[in-house]
Amino acid sequence: MSFSPVTFIENRLCAWNRLIIRFPVLVLLCCTILAGISMLYTMHNLGLNTNTAEMLSPDLPFQINRKRLEQEFPQDSGVLIFVVEAPTPEETTQLAVKLKQQLLTLPEHFQSAYIPADNHFFRQQALLFLDLNELDELAEKLSSAQPFIGYLAENFHLKGLFDIISMALLQQNSHSQTMNLQPVLQALNDQAEQQLAGKTGKLSWQHLLVSTSQHIESKRRIVLTRPLMNFNEILPAGLAMSAARNAIQQLEAEYPGATIRITGEPALEHEEMESVTEGSIFAGIASLVLVCLSLFTGLRSFRLLIATFIALILGLVLTAGFATLSIGHLNLISIAFAVLYIGLGVDFAIHFCLQYRESLQLDLDNEGALQHSVKTIGVSLFLCALTTSLGFLAFIPTDYSGVSEFGVISGGGMFIGLFVTLTFLPAFLKLFPLRDKAKTTPLHCFFPEALVAFPSHQAWAIRLWSFILALIALLIVPKAMFDSNPINLRNPDCESVETIRELLQSHHDSPFALAALADNLPEAINKAEKIAALDSVHQAITLQDLVTDQQDEKLAVIDDLDFILGHRLSSYPGKIKQGHAQQAIADFSRNMEFYLKTRPNATNKTILQSLLDNLDLLSTQSNAGDNITQFEERVLSLLPSTLEQLKTSFTAQPYNIDDIPAEVASQWIGKSGVYKILISPSQDQNLPQNLKQFVNDVQEIDPAATGLPVADLASGDAVVLAFVEAFSGAIIAIFLLLLLILKSLKNTLLVLGPLLLASLLTGASTVLTETPINFANIIALPLLMGMGVDSGIHILHRLHDGHSTAADVLRSNTARGVFFSSLTTFCSFTSLAFVPHQGTASMGVLLAIGITITLICTLLVLPAFYNHRHSI
Repeated sequence: MSFSPVTFIENRLCAWNRLIIRFPVLVLLCCTILAGISMLYTMHNLGLNTNTAEMLSPDLPFQINRKRLEQEFPQDSGVLIFVVEAPTPEETTQLAVKLKQQLLTLPEHFQSAYIPADNHFFRQQALLFLDLNELDELAEKLSSAQPFIGYLAENFHLKGLFDIISMALLQQNSHSQTMNLQPVLQALNDQAEQQLAGKTGKLSWQHLLVSTSQHIESKRRIVLTRPLMNFNEILPAGLAMSAARNAIQQLEAEYPGATIRITGEPALEHEEMESVTEGSIFAGIASLVLVCLSLFTGLRSFRLLIATFIALILGLVLTAGFATLSIGHLNLISIAFAVLYIGLGVDFAIHFCLQYRESLQLDLDNEGALQHSVKTIGVSLFLCALTTSLGFLAFIPTDYSGVSEFGVISGGGMFIGLFVTLTFLPAFLKLFPLRDKAKTTPLHCFFPEALVAFPSHQAWAIRLWSFILALIALLIVPKAMFDSNPINLRNPDCESVETIRELLQSHHDSPFALAALADNLPEAINKAEKIAALDSVHQAITLQDLVTDQQDEKLAVIDDLDFILGHRLSSYPGKIKQGHAQQAIADFSRNMEFYLKTRPNATNKTILQSLLDNLDLLSTQSNAGDNITQFEERVLSLLPSTLEQLKTSFTAQPYNIDDIPAEVASQWIGKSGVYKILISPSQDQNLPQNLKQFVNDVQEIDPAATGLPVADLASGDAVVLAFVEAFSGAIIAIFLLLLLILKSLKNTLLVLGPLLLASLLTGASTVLTETPINFANIIALPLLMGMGVDSGIHILHRLHDGHSTAADVLRSNTARGVFFSSLTTFCSFTSLAFVPHQGTASMGVLLAIGITITLICTLLVLPAFYNHRHSI
């Protein structure tokens, strides 16, 4: 007599079941103790590694390049980006400096903090970074403003400002006639109108005096800081983010109208974890209610429902213990083992409970029904666990270590689920059997009669359309896209996401700039010149670019400015003097009325009249004194900071590359002496095609160039390769295993054929629904594969053992189990489609589509082809 693997497995499982139901109390006690030990061990030993950089093999080329850059320039890795914006450039600068200083007072949360291109060197040499023509234009403008600046230095109050304007307009000071006062009058009028409208704001003298110079900061400044990260926590940057938000709250209160936003990799990952949990309570409650309803509808028994839930929780606890013992920690991928276990673990319990109910209908006693259930369905459950675990274990050899660990945990979890189903459930049902009413109440066919007969009556049509749809899907699937940009996974309404999307449109502040390294400066310059010539590159900067040209000519212009204005700037007071502001407005109004009468065709007549009207409103309101004091503050308070900046820039000195201070040079020369080339993109990096072109163009010149976009694209390629390798290996392994156990090529193909069809159709659906595969929803694919294999084995076993035919298999409890197992998983996870986190939502959408397609292929396609096999 030849050896039969099926018979051998069946005998071993039946022997185990007899042992279980002989000592049910002891078994439940052991399960409880084992669960308690597992829970305690997990609580005290399971770690959490949320460092996404460690989820891929460190031997991959992009990982090696990234690591080298971080070792050479550690100050640039893992930084939080603070985007400081205020109504005026002066306030932006002040706020950014205060934020940097406040962050430096929190060494327990931040390792460093600095403002790029903002230190004494850049402030002193600022004018040298202008083009010579631009500097000449600035010098002409400042020279014409010299009498204006000089008079205000001695009369720094509202009266002084209005007096010098009056003198200029009435030609009492001939030197001041050369200054264009139209922008000043417009700015004063704007401030008066805003104050009357109840809006905050201050007049920017930087904009008025030096608006043509590009070196003067805009209304946005960047502050970079390295937070202290704890990768053993679910929110590694949690403490740093809380401290940063507290600091921001204080500073924004001090500067009305200003905003400070946080982005950067740590902030994006932090808010991603926050957004994943947002709405999860509602989604969790909705899922629980739907799961309970679907289970009760399928099982028709509260006792079986309770047993299934206890088995599910027990399996989760034991699998967590196995994860602690085998790996020691969870990563952001392997933490999804719970999702997989719920989807597949409940499958085992549902099929066992339904078979138990069916066995009770055969007039067997409770113990006999349990033995008959194991004998009938035990082999199927074992095959399901074995084949599904093989699918997960196929991830172990891949370069995606995050998925490798996930494969170990989930693979072990399948056998734990089998153990719980064949150990806990028989013991529980031996002690708490179904009542007599439940025993005698048959489960009616859930499907309508037309659907029950469909696989046999329309077998040829189903087969034909299966081939047609498979061919169509084969044509569509190659168009499926993998979205490697993790920003697209996150809640688009999160501050960090909105901010980084804005920065990605910038040529200068894009976080997706690349960096290349060179062994020496000539090599760096040569490489930068080649890279800068690319259409996708805005500029490629080296340390040499910080040495400006035409220094002698520029310094001559600066010396002239210092001679004309230097002594005036040195005498400027820091605070506004007392100057009888109310009287100043009255005098100014009287002088300007005279001016308008004597010059009816003046070019500034309209704006001057509007200013006088607004000043009159400020002066005639009940709180006129406070209004005028506030107006004086709005108009003059920022002038000293602008002039102080000019004063510093007048001290510019000639310099060469050796004179660049160490704090600046360290941003460009690494610890080992290598030189950095900073490469900024010329196109909007929010668009995938621009991002890919930028990376590919630069890496054609320097394959070792690295940065966030390189890591994202390379990670995507590594993940796709890992899943292709794993799924290919899993299908081959499952095919060989089923062939070995079933000893039938046709039966093996009957299990895998519908699964492959469902896989193709699910892949095609991602193209048709414009739902690209990404780092989040790709986790749904192993679950769909496991469900497809399990369901196929159950239906085939039902047909092969003669319990049902293709014409009535949908009437069976097996089909009912497949349907409600799928429905339970559907209810558990499709609510994820409505959470704000885009990656999680896409996983919910993909699961909804995939589960539906897999269920149709299992219940309709498989019986149709089985019917064909037996009709030959």
